[in-house]
Order: sequence, then C-alpha cells, then structure tokens
Amino acid sequence: MKNKHPLPAQQESPQQPSLPRGLQRFLYVTACIAGAAVMIVEILGAKMLAPYFGTSHFVWTAQIAVTLAALAFGYYAGGRLVTRSARPGRLYLAILIAAIALVATVAVREWLAYQLLSLPLPVGSLLSAVCLFFIPLFLLAMTSPFLVRVVAQTLAGVGGTVGRVSFVSTLGSFLGTAIIGYLLIPLLPNSTTMYGTAAALALLSGCYFLFWGRRAGATIGVAVCIVAGAGLGWYGLTVDGPRLPAGEELYRGNSSFGMIQVLQSQQVPYRYYLTDYLIQNVYDTSRQSSTVMFTWMLEDLARAYTPRLDDVLCIGLGIGIVPRDLAADGAHVDVVEINPAVVNVARTWFGLDTNAISITIGDGRWFLNTTGRKYDAVILDAFVGDGSPSHLMSREAFEAVRKVLKPDGTLVMNTFVDFDAAGDYMGASLYKTLQSVFPGVVVHGVKSANTLFVASLRSPLTILRTPDYSRVHPEALADVKAAFARTWQPDLTRGIVLTDDFNPVEYYDAANRERLRRLLAMSMRHV
Repeated sequence: MKNKHPLPAQQESPQQPSLPRGLQRFLYVTACIAGAAVMIVEILGAKMLAPYFGTSHFVWTAQIAVTLAALAFGYYAGGRLVTRSARPGRLYLAILIAAIALVATVAVREWLAYQLLSLPLPVGSLLSAVCLFFIPLFLLAMTSPFLVRVVAQTLAGVGGTVGRVSFVSTLGSFLGTAIIGYLLIPLLPNSTTMYGTAAALALLSGCYFLFWGRRAGATIGVAVCIVAGAGLGWYGLTVDGPRLPAGEELYRGNSSFGMIQVLQSQQVPYRYYLTDYLIQNVYDTSRQSSTVMFTWMLEDLARAYTPRLDDVLCIGLGIGIVPRDLAADGAHVDVVEINPAVVNVARTWFGLDTNAISITIGDGRWFLNTTGRKYDAVILDAFVGDGSPSHLMSREAFEAVRKVLKPDGTLVMNTFVDFDAAGDYMGASLYKTLQSVFPGVVVHGVKSANTLFVASLRSPLTILRTPDYSRVHPEALADVKAAFARTWQPDLTRGIVLTDDFNPVEYYDAANRERLRRLLAMSMRHV
C-alpha cells in the first residue's frame, strides 16, 4: 500500500549569492592571519608580563587560561553576531578594534603591572593577562564562526567550509607560533612585535574596507581608528625606555630568553647588565670587576672548598666574569650557555675573551648528560630573573653533576632562598635534595641577598683555603665577608627531595620569588 504520509525530503537552505572570487580568497587569508595573531599574542603576552611577574608557571597558566577563555567567548559571540547579520564589515571592524587594543597593551602594561604588583603572584598575573589581552583575543576569536557562515553557500557545503576555515586558521596558528618562537622574539623587541601584529591586523581590516566595504562613513571611521592607534603606539614607545636614571642605554636586544639591556651610569663607572628590565650584574669598568656579592662568592667558594682547580665547568655564562678569572688563573674552563645572545653581549660590553674559555651553546642538563670530561668544580649559575630552572635542581640533575666531578670536586650553586623565613620550603628542599646525592653540603649567604650552596663527595666539607679579600670589590666586600663567616642550616622538618617526576619548586617557592620579583621590579620602575 502506498504511504499516505511520505517523509519530507531533506531540504537545503536557499543558495546564497555567490561571493566574488577575490573576496573568498581574502576571507581565507583573514582566517590565516587571525589564527597567527592569536598565537603570537598568547606567547608574546607572557613575555611582556615577565619583567614584572616573572616566568613561573603561574604567569604561563594565567596567559593560557585567559587565551582559552577569550577564544571560547569569542567563538560564541562570533556565531551570534553573524546570525544577526552576515556583513563582513562587522568582522573587520572587530579586527580593527583588536589591533588598537594590542597597541594599547604596550602603552599601559607597565602602569597596570605596577598597580597589581602588590597582589599575590597568581592573582596579579591573572588580572594583568585579563586586562591586557582578553579583549583583543576575544575579538580575533570571532573570525572563524563568522567566516564559516559567510563563505558557506549551502547547508550541504557547511561541513567542507568548516574544514577549510579550520585548516587555514590552524595553519596560521602554526605559522604564528613558529615565527614568534624562532624569529620575532630572538630578533625584535617585544613592543615592536606587538606593534607589527597590530599593524598586520589593521592593514587587513583596511584592505577590506578599501576594496569591498567602500562606504563614506566606514572609510572615515577606519581612518580615524588607524590614526588613533598610531598615536597610541607612539605614546607607548615614549614610555618603553631604559630603566636607569641618569644612565645611557648602550645595548638593547631581544633573545629567546628575555630582553637584554646594557646600561652605563653617567655618575659612576658602573655598567649594568639586565634581562627583562631586571639587574643581573653590575660591572665596574674602571676595575674591570663585578660589584655584586654572588659573582665573587661563586669563584671564591670554588677556590675555598676545592683542593685544585685545573678543570672547571660553568653552567651559565652571565657576563663572563667568573669563567674569565678562573681561566686567567690557569684553569681550563668549559662554559655551557643556553642563550647565544649572552655571549656577544659579554664579549662586546664586559671584556670577555671568548678565546680563553670553551663555550658550548646548549642546555646545562644536556651538557652534563653528554660530556665525557671530569671537573674539579661545577659552578651552577643558571639564574634568570627570580629563580633557576627547576630541571637543574632535581636529584637526577645533581646526580648528573656528581658523575662529571672528580672524587674531591665540588658543586657551587647560586640561588635565592631565605633561611631566615620560618620554614623556608625552597631552601630546605634544595638542601635535602643535595644531601641525597652528596655527603657534604654547606650553605653560605646573607639576608636579602643571594644564597650559595656548596656540595661535595667529601664529608665533612671544610674550607681548605682562606679567600683573598683584597681582590674583592669594595661594594661587595662586606657581604662577601659576612657570607663566608656564616653558614646556614635549614629547617629539615620542611621540604622534600626534589625529583624530575615531582619538582613543585615554583609553587612552594612562590612567596619568596614574588617578594624578590617585586623588589627587583620596583627598583627599576620608570621615573
């Protein structure tokens, strides 16, 4: 029997007017550029916050979380917007506003960071990421759902359109990640990269209104927005300068591990080495030596506790003073430095003779695992900003150090811990971790300054050679004498043995790092 109520055939939505071929291609270019911009902003945002909040997992967690939240809300808003009207001009206006918002991040980031610096590190970094980057990322995230609706001609073609737009957008994200990681961060200042990203987005928006969205009101509005963005960018450049009063900036360059500056004081013969606006060392150009305590302590502790210094490994070059002086006294010195930009700075501005030492560009842990040489001392000074890389402070890392040490060799390690604080977790954990590998461990330091660990297979670990204080710079002399005179004992009821599998250093040491980061950031506040 014939069915009296046949099922209705699947109906397709009416076919939309075909888009011009040039506009279709331009829309796919938009998806690619927007995808690239999202990844550039995500990675660059964390780098821009580093001078104020550091590079701990709190900062990266905040930046990633804000990016994902902005994408989620942006996808939803883009779908709602295109449902009301599929005019592409709405999308390109949103992209232009995103460009202006990115320009504004350079102008306001320092002011905003200092307003939030008094908050706990997780809260301050999260609020900074929200205020600076949520709006531009939210607006850029509207691109994909909007373009799917505009490009799709029929309901049956939606699947293919979604695939193509997603492919192009993800390809753009891949290209953006590669470009920011391998080219832009090492070669350009962060502000220049952010301005370049904003300019690309503004150009994209301007091209649409010039070729396809030509209306008198829209053209004038776009021109005004671009001029306003350029003015805001110029203002951002005026506040993005050296952080040393009465000082001359001799060098500024970005690197894969932060922005490097060399500043020369005009009042005293001191030259400052900074990464991400934070002072890492001070060099007296008249005496050709460091004025800070830890530089002298690294070298003098190695001399004091080691019978001989024929072969020395330095993990971290800094400005090269420690390996330079050790080599001048006849030691063979190998240096492993992860940041190639540091080598040129040390040679050009701090008088390092790179022919006197052997420099390997790479990670310290990798070098320890691959070298076949034995050393009298390993000096670990892989210190950037407010802490050392956690993968160099685990039991497995110290076991790798032990394997390259001679039987009576020593490890000297520069850190920031605070044994005067009740129950210092970081200091106790490092002490316990070193003791799990080395029988002899002693700690030297002064309050509110660097703390240095010395570890050896010899036990008890005693001073074999009295330091020559006549060599020490007058600025550092009092701290060096105090650090040698006092050994520290941690509260062993606190802390754990740190391992590669479980190394929560950044979490438990957040208060110490936060205090140090705030101190360093405030000392370099722009005046």
